[in-house]
Amino acid sequence: MTSHYDTIRQYDKMLDNLAKWLDKAEEYARTKKFDVDLLAGARLAPDAFSLAQQVQAACDQAKFAAAYLGGRKAPPHPDTEKTVAELRTRIQSCKAFLATVEEKDFAGSEDRKVAPPWLPKGWFRGEDYLSGLSIPNFYFHVTMAYAILRHNGVDLGKMDFIGGLEIQEG
Repeated sequence: MTSHYDTIRQYDKMLDNLAKWLDKAEEYARTKKFDVDLLAGARLAPDAFSLAQQVQAACDQAKFAAAYLGGRKAPPHPDTEKTVAELRTRIQSCKAFLATVEEKDFAGSEDRKVAPPWLPKGWFRGEDYLSGLSIPNFYFHVTMAYAILRHNGVDLGKMDFIGGLEIQEG
């Protein structure tokens, strides 16, 4: 069974992947001679989040899961990013926070009371919050960021999404 700490480590890996997709977006923009920051406002549908909002939401899911389940306070981010450089800074800030949580912080997190401020009259058990909301929401926003970049011509494939694998020899 995967621990809550392991899930946070997976979020960290996916945020690394997301930063690498932004690298590829910058290279693509250079090659095609357009301002990469145009992609920050790109969206899949008129009523869907932009790339910037998808990155912000993915970062929020990761940091709030680490905070709520690890018994910490999440760092504030005002959601003002408009450029790829600012999105990269947001990702790095979130990763820096994730690096501060330790496995021991998640002892008892399955039953920890998670009461997000947007849910003023209720709460989740830690396990229910993670499996029912955080994981699907995180992967939704990461996948939408990938899809926006791919839809706009950035050369991304499945291995870019999956990222590095720890393959054993023999």
